[in-house]
Amino acid sequence: MEGLEMPADGRRVLVVEDEALVAMLVEDALLDAGFSVIGPAATVEEAMNFLDAERPDAVVLDLNLAGETSTPVADALASRGIPYVIATGYGASGLPAGHQQAMVLAKPYDPSELTAMLGRICTPA
Repeated sequence: MEGLEMPADGRRVLVVEDEALVAMLVEDALLDAGFSVIGPAATVEEAMNFLDAERPDAVVLDLNLAGETSTPVADALASRGIPYVIATGYGASGLPAGHQQAMVLAKPYDPSELTAMLGRICTPA
């Protein structure tokens, strides 16, 4: 089923985003599409705490968290086999080493683009 969008069916998505308004908009879009939301986490430390406590089905990861890179979170996701979408204003050329395979969502983006990407990377429940 690779490449096909899976229905959300309450799949749990961790939102890692430092801008409160953007995080709220992402959360609303995910809930409207049928996902369950974990977070949001605004820092690397918060994101790692969520990952230690729960296993999301996917993660929306802002690459820049108030001037701090979220690369440690991306590394943890890759090592745990958790799919993720990197949301960034820097484009694919700004991806951290070892994460060029990640799906990239260029900011600003339409929420439907995000939910479509998550539908493609989430494994069936």
